[in-house]
Amino acid sequence: MEQKTSDTHQKALQINLDPSKYGTFVEIGAGQEVGRWFFRVGGASGTIAKTMSAYDMTVSDAIYGPCERYVSRQRLTSMLEREFDLLIERLGQKRGANTKFFAFADTVAARSYSSRKDMEAHGWLGVRFQTEPQGEPSQIIIHARLLDPENVQEQEALGIIGVNLVHGALYLHQDPAALLDALLDNLTAERVEVDMVKLTGPAFAGVDNRIMALQLVQRGLTKAAMFLASGEVVQPTDVLYKKSIMVERGSFRPITKTTLDMLECATSLFVQEPKVQGEEVTVLMEMTLKNLIEGDRIDPKDFLDRVDILGALGKNVLISNYGEYHRLAAYLFRHTKKMIGIVMGVPTLREIFEEKYYTDLEGGILESFGRLFKNDLKLYVYPLREAKTGALITAGNVRVAPNLRHLYAYLVENRLIESLRDFDERCLPIFSRDVLASIRSGDAAWEAMVPPAVAEIIKDRKLFNYGVAP
Repeated sequence: MEQKTSDTHQKALQINLDPSKYGTFVEIGAGQEVGRWFFRVGGASGTIAKTMSAYDMTVSDAIYGPCERYVSRQRLTSMLEREFDLLIERLGQKRGANTKFFAFADTVAARSYSSRKDMEAHGWLGVRFQTEPQGEPSQIIIHARLLDPENVQEQEALGIIGVNLVHGALYLHQDPAALLDALLDNLTAERVEVDMVKLTGPAFAGVDNRIMALQLVQRGLTKAAMFLASGEVVQPTDVLYKKSIMVERGSFRPITKTTLDMLECATSLFVQEPKVQGEEVTVLMEMTLKNLIEGDRIDPKDFLDRVDILGALGKNVLISNYGEYHRLAAYLFRHTKKMIGIVMGVPTLREIFEEKYYTDLEGGILESFGRLFKNDLKLYVYPLREAKTGALITAGNVRVAPNLRHLYAYLVENRLIESLRDFDERCLPIFSRDVLASIRSGDAAWEAMVPPAVAEIIKDRKLFNYGVAP
């Protein structure tokens, strides 16, 4: 069993003193901070075949091929592929029978003298490695945001997380959860955020990267992670940059006809907004950790049941730890300056006007709404049919606390909150909790409450315990 360590010096030294590991370090941007650790601790000749930094764009293109963006997943992938292949080509015959080769690469945009003050320091890091001599390689790719205020601190953090990544790949690949935890050894989430991870290759044959995205949020490495309908994990900026965004938050357990009616009604109004007309709209189905918890835990199978259905319907998924909508808004506006729409039901609208949720803010509920509507954002509200009275509650007649009525009226009058129109009356009585209870009880009534495609998926894959005797 490998000795466990969290100290950066000891991690680098452990690799240097392991004769079975040998590799290359190539770094673009923010210095050669990862490779420097292995030279600093001593014994680097036992680990390092080559270090290199192709800062010049023309030189970088000559080595790795042309690329639209130099700090990108595309560039990182080409770096890893070329450097690993060169190791095998040059050293495979000489020492391949006894050596597990690896190639580490990073491409980083850190703060510099010429950087804008609002520039975000970030980078792509990856390692391609063998778990057995002459074996097929596996690979880990991560995207990290560097949050320190000074360039020197960013470089230091980059060096530490790079060592953590290499050490985790070589010694923790059999335990992906431990590997994730170890990424921030000797760091904090206030210094570095890891908002994307992708594990591939034979070492991770049983790993679902959607679960890894969830674990990034669960384990506090990031506040939000994203994957596409195809299941491909993505760095959020790659999907959201300069896009108009429509978001629906929910448990999606399962998606119902109401879920889709809400989204369709909101999107039909959203695309007619003057600032959205002609723009590409990105739709996100967001689940918070609170949405995912049942009892006191998150069941990975239950999570995958939900996202399998979302994926089958072509929906992109955002997992977040943003309980309050103003925090979600701030996150989205970090990636785009275009308009954002959020669709919700009347019960949720009532909830966000509860002052008890904003005691952590100095300005209370006023500060929350100031943050929420700071940029171009609108709430689209789906009506509620009261079960007892049959009354239709909309954004136009919903009641809020007396001291908040003027605030609410202001938001409605300025069309920051808008009632949805042309909704399907038949969808109003449908709630996910009732559908789930019907599925689990064996009552076939649930099938009429979900889209036909969803019903087929649930039955074919036996999701949400369908077909299991109650």
